[in-house]
Parts: sequence; structure tokens; C-alpha cells
Amino acid sequence: MIKHSERLAATALRREQIDAGDYYIAKLGAGEVLRILDLEGNQAADTLFFCADDPAERYSATDTIREQGNVYLSAGSVLRSTLNRPMLEMVADTCGRHDTLGGACATESNTVRYDLEKRCMHACRDSWMLAITEHPEYGLSKRDIGHNINFFMNVPVTANGELSFADGISGAGKYVELKALVDTIVLISNCPQLNNPCNAYNPTPVECLIWAA
Repeated sequence: MIKHSERLAATALRREQIDAGDYYIAKLGAGEVLRILDLEGNQAADTLFFCADDPAERYSATDTIREQGNVYLSAGSVLRSTLNRPMLEMVADTCGRHDTLGGACATESNTVRYDLEKRCMHACRDSWMLAITEHPEYGLSKRDIGHNINFFMNVPVTANGELSFADGISGAGKYVELKALVDTIVLISNCPQLNNPCNAYNPTPVECLIWAA
């Protein structure tokens, strides 16, 4: 569902551009709003969410899909935790649909999907591991890497139940906004993938903006 925001960038508390292949990690207080902005279009932002008071409780694709009865995310979707607790609500979305099934690229999946020589290419799981290594203050470890959301990525489910990676449906300037319902750690890998045609083989920057509760 398309829903525009009335929030102005000039009133954001914080804003930061994330280059393709880089990561973003931050804490959202309950009530704060995060906007992920697709600056140039069709760029996947692979995102993980954790409850700040206990990161072992984290975003669950299973609980979220079951409770909303839809495999896609858009305005109105409530992201739920592994304890089935509401974590964040998508309060605005100008893209219309986001993937919660396709998972994140890794060196292993680069090998399987593309070619053995692609194994050593940078991947989103590498970015997450770098983030938690460089920021031990968030209390995250490798075992905390689980379900993720691919904001702006188009992964249709075919008639026979398979996943297909299709051309993106986002565009320059489109965004999604999420309101934290609990204190939340957000970890984003701005996907560096060079082998998938959905971004025209050209990963580009995204921007994160945060507004006060």
C-alpha cells in the first residue's frame, strides 16, 4: 500500500548516507521513526532488527508473515519478534512492496547462484559481520544473524511456490518509514551485489533519517 509521509528531512534528528557495500547500525528508541530512502532507485537495503534490551529477541519473518497473512511488507505492516511481540510498524511507504523471503547474499550464495569465481565478492553477510565486530557495544554476535528484510527488493512468488528475483519496482526518491514500538537496534547492509540484474548491476547509496518520538 502506498502511503506518503508528512515528515520533513529538515526536521530529522539524524541522517546518514550509506554507500553500496557499507553498513549502518543504530539504536531506535521506542516511538522514534526511521526512514530508509532509496536515493537512485532499485537498491536493496538488507535489514535486521533486534530488541535492544535483549538482542536474542529479534525480527521474525515467520511470525510477521503469519500474523499479517501476507508475504510482502508495506505501509500498515507490523514487524513482529521471535516472541511474537510487535517491534516496528511501517507507517509510510512509497515503494509499495518489500521482500521478507529472499534472504541476504553471502559468499556461499554467490557461488551457488552465479559462479565459483564469485565466491569472494563482497556480500551482505560480510557487512553485518563487520558491523557487529566494529561495534561490540550493541552486544551482537554471529549467532544473532537471522531473518532479514530486503527493503526495495522485488522477489515475486511464482504460481508453483518458487521465488524469483525480478526487476526492481522502486525508484529514485522512494522510501519506507518504520516507527519503533520498542527500543530497537537496526542493522542495515546496503547490498553490494553486482551479479543480480534487479539493480541493473549497479549498487547505489541509500540514506537513513531518524525523527524523534
